[in-house]
Amino acid sequence: MENKISDIRNEYSKASLDEKDIGDSPIDFFKTWFDQAVHSEVREPTAMTLATVRKDGMPDARIVLLKGIEKEGFQFYTNYQSAKGKELESNPNACLVFFWAELERQVRIRGKISKVSRENSENYFHSRPFASQIGALASSQSDPVNDRSILDKHYEELKLKYEGKTVPLPENWGGYILEASEIEFWQGRRSRLHDRILFQKESGSWAKIRLQP
Repeated sequence: MENKISDIRNEYSKASLDEKDIGDSPIDFFKTWFDQAVHSEVREPTAMTLATVRKDGMPDARIVLLKGIEKEGFQFYTNYQSAKGKELESNPNACLVFFWAELERQVRIRGKISKVSRENSENYFHSRPFASQIGALASSQSDPVNDRSILDKHYEELKLKYEGKTVPLPENWGGYILEASEIEFWQGRRSRLHDRILFQKESGSWAKIRLQP
């Protein structure tokens, strides 16, 4: 008999989370958890949900990839004219969520997003594989297209055009950085009594609070 969705559940028991083990810097502790995710061979350790808000107030979310941590900011790259780019233009408040199922861990990061420098975007763009650079140039992300073959044809034309040459950074493509104002660490525990430690920035420093699950 097929299992009902409501019957699907797992018990979390791999670890615990104590305030004294975290320290006073959520950024440093995030890096510790991130390194553990990488070394534990989590399938996509850099994958994070980016939640934004549309102009009509409707929330929106999608998966993007973390590409750097600078001081208290988390970086990713995308097309500025994409749906998320337009949403961030009108409302720069956003949330990032990491879920590392293999470690039974989740991190939520809230803050305000701004664009990185053009130089930063240029350096990252040209560090990407050639095919990815061409893909960014070929796609008007989030715009409708009548047929997949149109996109494929445009991609192949650009690939031939720039073979052996420097691919120009598209004007509408680059990086964002989310400067964190809240970071919450979640560790799965038995009986759904999970550990949750929240950091909130107050007057330039971090306050630490334990939340009930």
